Amino acid sequence: MRKNTYILGVAGGSGSGKTFFAQALAKKLGEQAFVLYQDNYYIDQSHKFDFDGGSVNFDHPEALDFDLMAEHLKALKDGEDIRIPKYDFATHSRLEETIFQPWKRVVIVDGILILTQPKLLEIFDDAIFVETPEDIRFARRLNRDVVERGRTPEGVKAQFERQVKPMHDLFVEPSKKQATHVSSGVDMEAFYNLLRDIQKRVSDSDLSAAKMDFLKEPRTQIIY
Repeated sequence: MRKNTYILGVAGGSGSGKTFFAQALAKKLGEQAFVLYQDNYYIDQSHKFDFDGGSVNFDHPEALDFDLMAEHLKALKDGEDIRIPKYDFATHSRLEETIFQPWKRVVIVDGILILTQPKLLEIFDDAIFVETPEDIRFARRLNRDVVERGRTPEGVKAQFERQVKPMHDLFVEPSKKQATHVSSGVDMEAFYNLLRDIQKRVSDSDLSAAKMDFLKEPRTQIIY
């Protein structure tokens, strides 16, 4: 059985920079790491399809299959391969096709709501929360949803005001207290320093101690 799997959660509001951080860290760590995205674990809501995404609240924990994600993380922790679900945001559908993901030494879990789930917190070895002002988060989300997901600017704005902001305030922001480290999503110097710190400690370690000391003390360390 493979051993010493390290699982790091990376959370923060939509548009905070958490995905950029997770992908940058995975790139630095190379073949030993991969990013597992919360976005792949949305439940099928095709019956609510309205052509512009506004009818589905993607920012509520009940929209996600966290049981399956926890099952997959436990399998990875045990050194097993998994099959990741695929989700089509354009039609709110979970596809029949899955993605084969072989075991990797480091698993970086990316998602806005992952720190709200006790079943995931007990699996994570450490967790980072990326904190970014609301106006910047909205601008980034607007660009992403229009360019990558075929949304209209009006639909994105309405959804942000009706769902994203209230759910951020209710679920995402309070989950910050579960993080072992809080980093700014706009201070690039601190951002890259944290990347290098994690890269060095993961690369130099056999992961036998499971958690990285620099993330354990204090429980939450703010970097700006």
